[in-house]
Amino acid sequence: MKALVLERVGELNLRDIDLPQTMGPDDVRIRLHTVGVCGSDVHYYTHGRIGDFVVNEPMVLGHEAAGTVIEAGANVTHLKVGDRVCMEPGIPDPISRASRLGIYNVDPAVTFWATPPVHGILCPETVHPAGFTYKLADNVSFAEGAMVEPFAVGMQAAARAHITPGDTAVVMGCGTIGIMVALAALAGGCSRVLISDLSETKLKLAETYEGITGINLREKDIVSAVNEATENWGADIVFECSGAPAAIRDLFKVVRPGGTVVLVGLPPEPVPFDIAAACARECRIETVFRYANVFDRALALIAAGKVNLKPLVSDTYNFDQSIAAFERAAEGRPEDVKLQIVLDKETS
Repeated sequence: MKALVLERVGELNLRDIDLPQTMGPDDVRIRLHTVGVCGSDVHYYTHGRIGDFVVNEPMVLGHEAAGTVIEAGANVTHLKVGDRVCMEPGIPDPISRASRLGIYNVDPAVTFWATPPVHGILCPETVHPAGFTYKLADNVSFAEGAMVEPFAVGMQAAARAHITPGDTAVVMGCGTIGIMVALAALAGGCSRVLISDLSETKLKLAETYEGITGINLREKDIVSAVNEATENWGADIVFECSGAPAAIRDLFKVVRPGGTVVLVGLPPEPVPFDIAAACARECRIETVFRYANVFDRALALIAAGKVNLKPLVSDTYNFDQSIAAFERAAEGRPEDVKLQIVLDKETS
């Protein structure tokens, strides 16, 4: 099967590769339509590793996807051939201790698309458990379906924050995940979100959403900006989505006493963490790794029109242009939020 293969750091190929795709009675076979280019895919492309996950052999990239069911296993009742779907890319061990606790996202046995040594899905079709495959509503496009996965990260962050209606939130980092977190926070009950970044282009895009105000870090210090907006009280919730050491340094100067800090971004290396400042404000600190039990709710918000992800698609590439899409993503253009690759041009 032809696929986009990461051969080694900095080298991609569109070539045939043997991908095991055995159908079971609880599985569906899906013809892929749209696959998003994720920051983790790009990081594997440019660095060959994320933490302990190291690319040691050729690996197919891609895990944000939507497509059409072309075969359903004998036990599958909620999906049928022809259904348009999106897929949760992590498959846990259903009998593991983590799964029984409802935290399958941190199951050590989970297999997650495009996470070494597991292949991704930038290829024409795949087989996936029906239990982690979700039907798209008629008003949800393939492009939106392929963005349920990153939006689910935002949903996980909002859930971990335990939002109280009317809260003020700060999001540090206005990349794809930062904007997804901001939208999820608003959907979860925050009255407003202040989002910070160095990119004026991304901030302007975020500000097109009602309830989001940008803080340009080239022009204003985040501590001063948050103090000004909150009468020197601080934000109820601070979502750190950048992974930048400077942002982490300022966390406990931005959150209010008794507030909540949610760590979403992953720093490439260990960073200093001011425990004394956190204790002095008696902050609650939460962490996020992927998501669990939120995919269907993320999709429901999109289908209900509560969250509009369409403006976040910066450009779309055909499958045969996949390498060009990754080269562009690796450039980190300030105007880009989400690049997507379309594999099935015949289905809209």
